[in-house]
Amino acid sequence: MSMATNRRRFLGASAAGGALLGYGDLGFLSRLGPVSAAEAALDPKVVRLDPEIEPLVRLLEETSRDRLLEEVAARIKKGLCYRDLVAALLLAGVRNVQPRPSVGHKFHAVLVVNSAHLASLASPESDRWLPIFWALDYFKDSQARDVSEGNWTMTPVDESAVPPARRAKAAFNSAMDHWDEAAADAAIAGLARSAGTNEIYETLFRYGARDFRSIGHKAIYVANSLRTLQGIGWQHAEPVLRSLAYALLNHSGEDNPAEHDYAADRSWRHNQDRSARIKEDWTGGAPSAAAAADLLGTLRRGSDDEACDQVVELLNRGVATQSIWDALFDAAGELLLRQPGIVSLHAVTTTNALHFAFQASGDDQTRRLLMLQNAAFLPLFRTAMEGRGKVREARIDQLEPLASSTPGPRAIEEIFADASRDRMTAARKALAYLHAGHDPALLIDAARRLVFLKGDDPHDYKFSSAVLEDYYHASPQWRERLLASSLLLLPGSADRDNNLVKRTRAALQA
Repeated sequence: MSMATNRRRFLGASAAGGALLGYGDLGFLSRLGPVSAAEAALDPKVVRLDPEIEPLVRLLEETSRDRLLEEVAARIKKGLCYRDLVAALLLAGVRNVQPRPSVGHKFHAVLVVNSAHLASLASPESDRWLPIFWALDYFKDSQARDVSEGNWTMTPVDESAVPPARRAKAAFNSAMDHWDEAAADAAIAGLARSAGTNEIYETLFRYGARDFRSIGHKAIYVANSLRTLQGIGWQHAEPVLRSLAYALLNHSGEDNPAEHDYAADRSWRHNQDRSARIKEDWTGGAPSAAAAADLLGTLRRGSDDEACDQVVELLNRGVATQSIWDALFDAAGELLLRQPGIVSLHAVTTTNALHFAFQASGDDQTRRLLMLQNAAFLPLFRTAMEGRGKVREARIDQLEPLASSTPGPRAIEEIFADASRDRMTAARKALAYLHAGHDPALLIDAARRLVFLKGDDPHDYKFSSAVLEDYYHASPQWRERLLASSLLLLPGSADRDNNLVKRTRAALQA
């Protein structure tokens, strides 16, 4: 390629605690309520998008960063709908931001769209535009960085190379297996035009999980692109899929991986054999907290091979997949306790993405591989942490709850105040709050609101969307510790405001 909890309870509780948490008055967002624009001449060297969305995408591309929020706000007040804005934001990213040299860094302008969208969906109606406005502003930052790095833009596909429908899938698999970017670009365009969503993503789930490069961003992009397309419409799929295929073939600084034995690819090859050893009725097991704890211990100290071998053994012994995922979720959370930072954060977001793919896939072999790859990746994340400074001796299953001095739901204020000065204390108080049977939704909503007000990096949105979602995916005996561990990276109430709320308020009230 050349190129569903009840939010009213929270709103009532926050009226008393809003000042301490720094929520502020977000009522101005209630003013928001489709923009039409004339077609303009298009550069023939730039990929064309759906004609109905093209003018809005160009608005995002061509408006300066210091005016974009104001321009978008004006169009929202005239009727621009949420769905079209999210679609344009994603498409502007895939057309203007290159997933090189890493599927990360500036490319978070694309990766963060789904996380911002999920944050919007899970928020009170009064807040729903804030994450999208944040992502709009971040897109302009990424676009500027892409320009400084060479000004990459997605070009039209080579139509002469696009395979016919009957050969598109085989051509795409061959191109991906051989790490052939040009062939993959043409083939995925053919596949986008001839195959359905499920068929395409069954293939992409595998390629997103096959190598440990870019600290999990490949799996994250696969999951996030599908989730966003499900919301904005499949008519926008082709450029997104072309960008995705290009990202999945990223192997910067290395020769063709198909011709080498790179460490990043070994777990995938080994797990092909392991998956074949799993019994046919592996999905019919029984939950076992003891098995989950045992696997958590292996993920804590063992190698990637040892972790994968144990997953096979547990499944063949009749342990439920839910217990395997409980161990995977909490192993990722434990890494936060041991070294809060960029690597442990991506252990959480990658696990979230692979679990989403596991749930979405209907292919037995793919689901086996996704679980095994997640088990392999967590020890690799742990090893990667060792080169980034001190790694604490901390165990998520031994985290001790610490009662807050403020009883009941108001303890949330104390927890997030502590998050700005002593994160481990905040985690322990969060665990005590949850152990006492208080409503976890209040804690989750407070965390999300603080991301809106304090978040200044795409990882704030990616991490919070993943970990707050996975709380509900973990079993009850594991989820409270997972949520408590998130306080190691969630914003605190005394953290610096990102000023976006102020700017958004001004734009919408103009």
